[in-house]
Amino acid sequence: MSRLKKSAGLAAVAIAIVGGFEGLRTVAYRDQVNIPTICFGETRGVQMGDRKTVAECKAMLGNRLVEFETGMRACLRNPDALPDGPYVAALSLTYNIGTGAFCKSTVRRHLDAGKIREACDAFRLFNRAGGQVNKGLTTRREAERALCLKGSV
Repeated sequence: MSRLKKSAGLAAVAIAIVGGFEGLRTVAYRDQVNIPTICFGETRGVQMGDRKTVAECKAMLGNRLVEFETGMRACLRNPDALPDGPYVAALSLTYNIGTGAFCKSTVRRHLDAGKIREACDAFRLFNRAGGQVNKGLTTRREAERALCLKGSV
């Protein structure tokens, strides 16, 4: 069961974190690796020239976070055992790198092993776009790592 659907507070934190990292753009643009993107980093089905309202973007983000949460939860052994900080940080990472990449990641392996600190430190491995270290992703991963560590060690 979705923790975001159970807890409005947790959902609000996840939306604020991911929305803050992604930024809001209501007109489609090409991201750092040339993928058409809109709203809060949405890439699925986006065409250049697309436009959305702020309300549409917020609704889209909420729906997509629940989708990504479902995928993230499916590859974690015991997602409800995770404290809120690591849970939301992992969801933010999953939203950014995709469910498949998260499920294969060192972060996921450490979370499943109960090694929260090691999982949090492994966020730093995901700071590249197009094979190049990216300052924005490095900053995001440090913030996600800090959230992951909060209340978990």
